[in-house]
Amino acid sequence: MTANTMKRVEVRTGEIVLVDAPIPTPLPGEVQVETTVSGVCGSDTHASHGRHPFVPLPYFPGHEAVGVIRQVGDGVTGLSVGDRVTVEPTLPCWDCKMCTTGRSNICENLRFFGCGYDQGGMADFFTIPANRIHQIPSDLDDFQAALIEPLSTPVHAVRLSGGVKNKAVVIIGSGTIGLMVLAAAKHAGARRIVVTDMLPSKLEKAMKVGADATVAATVTDPVAAIRAELGESADVVFDCVAIQSTVDQALKLAMKGGTVMIVGVPEKDVVVPLPQIQDLQMRIQGSATYMPEDYEQAIEIIRAGGVTSEEFITNHFSLEEVSAAFAASSSGLEVKVVVTARSTK
Repeated sequence: MTANTMKRVEVRTGEIVLVDAPIPTPLPGEVQVETTVSGVCGSDTHASHGRHPFVPLPYFPGHEAVGVIRQVGDGVTGLSVGDRVTVEPTLPCWDCKMCTTGRSNICENLRFFGCGYDQGGMADFFTIPANRIHQIPSDLDDFQAALIEPLSTPVHAVRLSGGVKNKAVVIIGSGTIGLMVLAAAKHAGARRIVVTDMLPSKLEKAMKVGADATVAATVTDPVAAIRAELGESADVVFDCVAIQSTVDQALKLAMKGGTVMIVGVPEKDVVVPLPQIQDLQMRIQGSATYMPEDYEQAIEIIRAGGVTSEEFITNHFSLEEVSAAFAASSSGLEVKVVVTARSTK
C-alpha cells in the first residue's frame, strides 16, 4: 500500500477480503470521510451468503458508517473538515415521481451506498454526496452513532404502520432489527408489546429492552401463545423475519382490521390468503429503509436511552478482522457487530 492507496473490504463469493484501493477524492458536492466505525447489518450477512435479493456479489459493504470529514468538495456548505458524521446510504436520483413526491427512499433509480454501489463504509476512507450526511451530536460517541442508521429503519416502519400509540403490538423476530422495532414502538407509546423468537437468549434480551412478554417460536401453537400473552388480537404485527411461516403467523395474529408490517428482507416470495385479507380488512405494508426525519427520531431515542450501545453492540472487530466480524454477525449469537478503524499494529 502506498500513500495514495487505502484498504477496503470486498465481499466475494465464499470470502470476505481486505483489498488495496485508491483513496477517493471528493467531487463537487461530495465529502471525503475517514471511517471510525461501520456496523455489520443483517443484509450484509445475507448478501455474503448469496441470499440477498438485491445485492449481488461481489460488493463493497458498509452502509452503517460513522466517521470524520477529512475533505470537502466544491460547493458543499454547512459541513466542515473535522465534523463527526454518519451516512444516510440511500442515493436517490431526485428527479423521478417518488423523489419529487417526498418518497426518495423508494426512488425509481435508487442506488445504495455500501450495497451494490462502488463504495462502502468498511474502508479507510470513502466519498459520498454531502446531502447524504448527518452530523453526529456531540453527546453521542461513535458506537452510539453507529446505531442511528439501523434504528432509523424500525423508526420508519413504526411511522408507516400508522403509529402504535395505545396499540397492541407483536414483533416476530428478536434480532437486531426486531429489538430496535421494540425500542421504537415503546418510544412511540405502544400499549403492550409481545416479542417472539427461536432463541431463549434473544427473548431474554427483548425483556431487557422492554418487551411486556415474550413467546418462544418453538412452542406447539405460537399464535395461540402470543395472543394469550397479548390478551387480544394485534393492532400491528412487525414481521422482522419475513418467511412463509412468519407471514402466516402475522396474518393470524392481526385478525380483523390489523396491519402487518414486513420489515425483514424476504429471501423469496411468499403466499398470502387474499380472501382473508379482503374480508377481514387487513393491511400488509412493506417498509423500506428511512427518511431524514427517521434519523432525527432515532437520535432522539438513543439520547433518551431507549437504545444503548451497551445493550446492542455485543462485539467489535478491527477492519483487518472483518471476516471474523461477518462470521460473528452470522452466528445468531450477537445483537450488533461493528467494525472499527484499522489498528496501527
